[in-house]
Amino acid sequence: MVGAGVLVLGRAFSDEPPAAVEHSAATKLAAVNAGVGAKAVDADELAKQLSNPVASLISVPFQENIDFGYEGGGWRSTLNVQPVIPIALNKEWNLIQRVIVPFIVQEDVGVPGSEAGLGDVTSTSFFSPAQVGPSGIIWGVGPAFLLPTATNDVFASKQWGAGPSVLALKQEGKWTYGALVTTSRNSPVPTPGPT
Repeated sequence: MVGAGVLVLGRAFSDEPPAAVEHSAATKLAAVNAGVGAKAVDADELAKQLSNPVASLISVPFQENIDFGYEGGGWRSTLNVQPVIPIALNKEWNLIQRVIVPFIVQEDVGVPGSEAGLGDVTSTSFFSPAQVGPSGIIWGVGPAFLLPTATNDVFASKQWGAGPSVLALKQEGKWTYGALVTTSRNSPVPTPGPT
């Protein structure tokens, strides 16, 4: 991975009148919290939430992967746009929707010339407790789907896929560590045959 960036989109909502809401850009950032509106959080707390894929925070991270060293000097760039949208189901459970949309550009990979387009989309739904337990472990479990959305045959798996996804992580100080495991059973996309 050559580089990564994060863009957080959201709108702060508060039950307080506008004059009562603190607006200090240097010390506070607004975070959208599923089911409870938004509240002001300090930069360290926001950084922890951004590192937590099942936090009650709407985020749109971008991940750029650049691969070099293909035969013939080719390269490939994949920009993954990964919106994460939390939904409060009730006071105890959240549903976290995470989608990975890859935009791909490549030069001289497999065949001479340039190719560009959208790759297959992966969509995962995590059911996660709304509160972190006494162990401090944050977890989520749910289905993952591979959707054959590629706009260029070069990037297409031409398969549907579905399977379980499990996430477990722990945050201590400025560190976040854990694992996200997804597996899927794929099947070819049916193509119309001769009639």
